[in-house]
Amino acid sequence: MPRSAGILNFPDFRGFTRALILWNVGAYFLLLLLQVVSAALANDVVRFGALIPPLFLHGFLWQIVTYCFIHVGILGTALELLSLWFLGSFLEGIHGPRWLAELFFTSVIGAGLTAVGLSLVLHADTFAITGAFGGIFGLLVAFGVLYGNMEFMLFPLPMTMKAKYLVIVYMLIAVAMVFSSSRVYALAQLGGALAGYLYVKAAPRRGYAFATSEKYFGVRNNYYRWKRRRAAKKFEVYMRKQNRDVHFDKDGRYQGSEKDPNDRRWMN
Repeated sequence: MPRSAGILNFPDFRGFTRALILWNVGAYFLLLLLQVVSAALANDVVRFGALIPPLFLHGFLWQIVTYCFIHVGILGTALELLSLWFLGSFLEGIHGPRWLAELFFTSVIGAGLTAVGLSLVLHADTFAITGAFGGIFGLLVAFGVLYGNMEFMLFPLPMTMKAKYLVIVYMLIAVAMVFSSSRVYALAQLGGALAGYLYVKAAPRRGYAFATSEKYFGVRNNYYRWKRRRAAKKFEVYMRKQNRDVHFDKDGRYQGSEKDPNDRRWMN
């Protein structure tokens, strides 16, 4: 995409991005309501949905995805959802909802697996990973890799910045956090960024789901063409037995009509 300048504002609120944000908002307020009704029940929900490495390794495999919908703290949640709104809507408008969904959840899983790996290496199993920053870092890397030279005015600051420099700032903050007490979260975020980068480099232009569906329909259509050709050959044999010669082309379409092939009025 050519270099362009503009205000760093929020795109339209629609599509998969809107659904993802609404899921997160709904999960956040549901957890708040449960805390009012029963703190013990709310803790059980967090324990069930957050990524807790020992539980994940003992069969709670859904936690590798559900942890991104568990949020603690209003400010952190608001920052996550605003980032998701800007990055997700921008990328979805260009690449489509399937591509965005694959990128986001690939990054979420990458961040989760990084956290699980760290728990094994550091022999630490007392932490729980929550929040969607793993997926957001994947979107952020995709934004920087694909549209790094785009320039934005950082409202309300009277300055412009290229997208790739904005991404670098976020990455440096995460690297700095590695040397603090939040190193597991920071490394998990970087793991999500790495997973997002690998997806952008390896995935087909419109995502794996679209490529798989295209492959499926291609195989299905080839099968139908093969059936039509086989039926055409059987019909040729049958008509020869009736002392009549008919011909079909390589795709099984009838050839040799004495009528004008461009006159479609006789084709019933």
